[in-house]
Amino acid sequence: MEPKLDLSKEYGLVLEGGGAKGAYQIGAWKALREAGVKIKGVSGTSVGALNGALICMGDLERAENLWANISYSQVMDVDDGLMKRLFDKSQMTPEFLRETLKEIFRMLGEGGMDITPLRRLIEENIDEDVIRKSPVEFYSCTYSLTDRKEMNVDMKTVPEGQMKDMLLASAYLPGFKNEKLHGKTYVDGGATNVLPMDVLLEHGYQDLILLRIFGVGREKKVSIPEGVTITEIAPRGSLGNTLQFDAAKSRKNMRMGYYDALRVIYGLQGKIYYVEQTQEECYYLKQLVQAEPEAGRRLLEAYELSREPEQELRSYLELLLPLLAVELKLPKEWSYSSLYLAVLETAARFCKVPRYRVYTVQELLEETKKRIREKGVPEGMPDYTQLVLGL
Repeated sequence: MEPKLDLSKEYGLVLEGGGAKGAYQIGAWKALREAGVKIKGVSGTSVGALNGALICMGDLERAENLWANISYSQVMDVDDGLMKRLFDKSQMTPEFLRETLKEIFRMLGEGGMDITPLRRLIEENIDEDVIRKSPVEFYSCTYSLTDRKEMNVDMKTVPEGQMKDMLLASAYLPGFKNEKLHGKTYVDGGATNVLPMDVLLEHGYQDLILLRIFGVGREKKVSIPEGVTITEIAPRGSLGNTLQFDAAKSRKNMRMGYYDALRVIYGLQGKIYYVEQTQEECYYLKQLVQAEPEAGRRLLEAYELSREPEQELRSYLELLLPLLAVELKLPKEWSYSSLYLAVLETAARFCKVPRYRVYTVQELLEETKKRIREKGVPEGMPDYTQLVLGL
């Protein structure tokens, strides 16, 4: 595959805050790193600051291991079993809710959840000396309650021994027990700037990559200077809850981040799947026109469109296909390639074709047909899928 992202440029990486959703960013970083994307500087808020530190260290293996084995008790002084039940809808009995609320009120009454484990996690995984020697610039965002101001901290200029404390300062989520750091009180940077791209723009960065995880917080309005390019890598599915520090969920989110980054780097198509599209538009028009004739006639009948021989092709192209584009929620400027792929993705989803793999259009089609041959046509699969399957 040929990258669509310009690998000759040096990029600034903006890491959004979002607690447990942060695993997604490490997956995306892996894809960027494998592709040879040059990272000149990083800015991050909350978990984005922690991930930013790991990226500055260049230690992908450590970052992956941290997130692949994360647990609630590594971040907060809580019972892992209780927290897992809290995020399991099947466990939401009235009795459990009463017990949980009682425990939450107890912790809040004591000043919030104790995050001594998070401090320990930072101590064990962040190497201040490596970061200071890194060629990658590193900024974190927090808010000082003491000074009543937002702070974009150049992490390489903080006094020796205070870098880890400033990472903690960026991550004081509401509900966490907040302790003074070097005489000052801080709150999570997301309170004022959950997506800290402004600091990189102020330092003259012309090309930014945003790693979005849509955490809770204020997205600061930023004026984008002329000539600056913004590339966004963002999830299309749910990353779970901000406090869902569950290893299985984190591994899934890392995998999603990896493939979503591949989509951006290589210009992959598809809303559900990751598809390398190499054919011209005329190829897809031909495929749709040469679709199973009987399937086309059944659809014309179902949509109450003309089936007269002299009108059939015109009804098919000018009426039926636009109706399918609306049904599939394609944009007004839809193309034959986007329609064909949307229909194919629908068929693949019904057939439970694995999502996390890069397919060519033909590979995705063949894998879908293979599953139909092995297990039959899934119940409820729309009739319009026959336009690409030709079964």
